[in-house]
Amino acid sequence: MKLDELSRFDAVIDARTPAEYAEDHIPGAISAPVLDDAERAQVGTLYKQVSGFEAKKLGAALVAKNIASEISRKFSDKPKSWRPLVYCWRGGKRSAAMAHILREIGWQAHTLEGGYKAYRRWVVEQLQIVPERISFIVVHGPTGSGKSRFLAALREAGAQALDLEALAAHRGSVLGGLPGQAQPSQKMFESLVLKELLLMKSEKPVFVEGESKKIGQLQVPEALMRRMRESPCVLLEAALETRVDLLLEEYRHFLADPRALEAQLECLAALHGRQRIGEWQGLAARGEWRELVARLLLEHYDPAYRRSSTRNFPRLAQAPVVPIGGAGEAAFRQAAVVQSRALRHNRRHHE
Repeated sequence: MKLDELSRFDAVIDARTPAEYAEDHIPGAISAPVLDDAERAQVGTLYKQVSGFEAKKLGAALVAKNIASEISRKFSDKPKSWRPLVYCWRGGKRSAAMAHILREIGWQAHTLEGGYKAYRRWVVEQLQIVPERISFIVVHGPTGSGKSRFLAALREAGAQALDLEALAAHRGSVLGGLPGQAQPSQKMFESLVLKELLLMKSEKPVFVEGESKKIGQLQVPEALMRRMRESPCVLLEAALETRVDLLLEEYRHFLADPRALEAQLECLAALHGRQRIGEWQGLAARGEWRELVARLLLEHYDPAYRRSSTRNFPRLAQAPVVPIGGAGEAAFRQAAVVQSRALRHNRRHHE
């Protein structure tokens, strides 16, 4: 199965339960469960404790009711030419039931052979292969140098960029959780990463931030991590004041909730000792934000960055420096322009 085969359909419909869909699904798929989580458990219990016949009677009634509701709420405006692809866990009864009813209406509905399980096997296989086809340029720089903003500016300038932290819903540090936003599951993260990789053109390099193996609770796929670590690098360089400005903007939710920040800082007690943690927490309690951020950068983030980046990215020592002139968007647009020009120059030099 190839992802480009899915593009032949007007929609991809996930007929599994909401919990199954939440754990992972084909990116862009519409959730239209033929059984919800409680109903699936109820049918399964009936099957085990009473009989398959009784379970099928209940299941059929629930499936018919739910499919009718999903068609009415989500698909009633579709034209006769609409071509959906439906899948469930193994490509079995749930997707077959929905596809049958859609076809009876007159739509050209198909089912995915092997269902989600086949899709998941394909994702795992492709994540071993696809990174090897891509030429990466790894963006480095100490915490607060604006690597994510640089990637966004590069994308706006027409370059290819893979923002793993955006896909992982995490900024990659002990304070990196996004307020009110949970990280996706590992499987969903891998689905999103593969989708992005497959969109990349092999003839152009892809810029990606130099991550550690984990972003929050998620693991970067092994083959992608290996490929990144052997790739050429660029190094962002920003003044301490600029880095403080950027971090105060990115972590402003902590300013509104100092206690949450103090609790997060407790995670660093084993590294820095009670006295230093107490000093940082005192700065937070007094609202001395600029001094706190500067100290966190100089005393925690910068030493950790130097240790991990030089050890894990051997080509960082030869990386050209890209200066970041300020915290505003114009500074990152300018840096992206400079990098794009350097990339074009290097291409001409090697042709």
